[in-house]
Amino acid sequence: MTDTKDLIHRECMATLDRFMAALNAWDAAAMDREMHFPHVRLAQGRVALYERPGSNPMDLFERLAREDGWKYSRWGGRTLVQCSETKAHYALDYTRYRADDSVIGVYESLYVLLLAEGRWGILARSSFGP
Repeated sequence: MTDTKDLIHRECMATLDRFMAALNAWDAAAMDREMHFPHVRLAQGRVALYERPGSNPMDLFERLAREDGWKYSRWGGRTLVQCSETKAHYALDYTRYRADDSVIGVYESLYVLLLAEGRWGILARSSFGP
């Protein structure tokens, strides 16, 4: 990687790591800090638009915990597919786990990160998971 691309990759990976830590803590405010708004999420054939911080529905995690026993998630592979100085596309996957560390599922996704307002944040997510 070039120096610029390597720096972008490191900053985006840090953003993704903070986002996953916030997700696992069920911390909506911390998740919001790693996103840009309006934020787009494509999953299960539906497009959701989160207009502003605080609009990320946390009931998804409650439903996953209730129906599947979800306790936490972890990133698998994260590949920077393409980038400019202000936008990066990542092909990635994550695994959802139960409290006993058994696997619920592995889900491939595409995330778009944007450098805006002086920071990298997740602008859009397209996932094959619920």
